[in-house]
Amino acid sequence: MLHYHSFYHFGGMPKDVLIDNARPLVDKNNPQTREVVFNNRFKAFAQYWGFNPKACAPYRARTKGKDERAVGYVKRNAIAGREFSSWEAFHSHLELWMRNTADERIHGSTKEKPIIRFEREEARALTPLNGRPPFVQQREVIRKVQSDSCVEVDTNRYSVPWEWIKQIVTIQVHNGSVLISQGGQEIACHKEQSGSNQTVIDHAHLKGIIGAAPNQEFTSSLERPLSEYETIVGGGW
Repeated sequence: MLHYHSFYHFGGMPKDVLIDNARPLVDKNNPQTREVVFNNRFKAFAQYWGFNPKACAPYRARTKGKDERAVGYVKRNAIAGREFSSWEAFHSHLELWMRNTADERIHGSTKEKPIIRFEREEARALTPLNGRPPFVQQREVIRKVQSDSCVEVDTNRYSVPWEWIKQIVTIQVHNGSVLISQGGQEIACHKEQSGSNQTVIDHAHLKGIIGAAPNQEFTSSLERPLSEYETIVGGGW
């Protein structure tokens, strides 16, 4: 999560953190009752760092108007008309731009340099990090292997050997890995995906049920004849 990179950059944590309603952060935000249910992972992250999470009102863009204007400023001033050979080059450019341009300009509203105002007023309002290490959480969830030989974690799908279709498995997510086991036996291990709605397939898990070359590319729905599904899970289609 990018929040802690901000904490380290500014040298501390704010009391409140206002977020949008992205699925990895908010499970529910009722626009009528304003009932907010935060994602368990994000809730644990907030508790670890000690800040109070707040979600924007749904369908109310002006809730974070100042943030959105800042994004537009970065796009126009730092990025527009430029090309970068890699993410590393892009990040290096932004760090240099923030230090030499964004922090040193005279702000239109405050009439002073942002870095001066931050050091004088805002830095003292942050809770010091005191050498706290990054948040690392190990989660354990239970899933049923679906008919396409995959289990879902955080909207992403990971394959397991087809013999475990319809079986209940235990999934541990820790330190960038997704470890899948059944009855204490490890049956699959994948690298955790940082995005959403992605499918990770180990072709060895499908050996024996798909007559395809080892390097065949698969879509999010495994391409196999319906007769093969019938053979595996039983029943007619």
